[in-house]
Amino acid sequence: MKCPACGYTESKVIDSRPMPENNSIRRRRECLSCQRRFTTFETIESVPIIVVKKNGGKELFDRQKLLAGVLKATQKRPVDAVALVDEIESELQNALRGEVTSVELGEMVMKKLKERDEVSYVRFASVYREFKDIDTFLEELRTLKRQMQSKKKT
Repeated sequence: MKCPACGYTESKVIDSRPMPENNSIRRRRECLSCQRRFTTFETIESVPIIVVKKNGGKELFDRQKLLAGVLKATQKRPVDAVALVDEIESELQNALRGEVTSVELGEMVMKKLKERDEVSYVRFASVYREFKDIDTFLEELRTLKRQMQSKKKT
């Protein structure tokens, strides 16, 4: 790290503290040449995530947009929507993929909702899968019920 006072490139770290958002570290450093102290901040470099829409269009991953959809599905339900979105965003970042399809993203949300709360899952699925009529909706409910019964047997 280059000293802002003398330009010397060697310094030692005196103190390190994580920042409240936990996405950067604040470091106090001391120049080994002039002994001046200065502060640096280190942040994790994240890969921007591109969402490929069903129509082929592309847009940057929008956490707020995903959270809004999950909040609607989990309204008045015992599901922590923010934690669910955090988990999905973390998985996307850790996958180190530059692109994810909107279909994959929707399936991730439905899988996590199904594990946490069936009502929230059905709410989200009804919008995401664009149920055309009550028969489609009932078929999804029957499938969910069969899956839950088979889980209870094992």
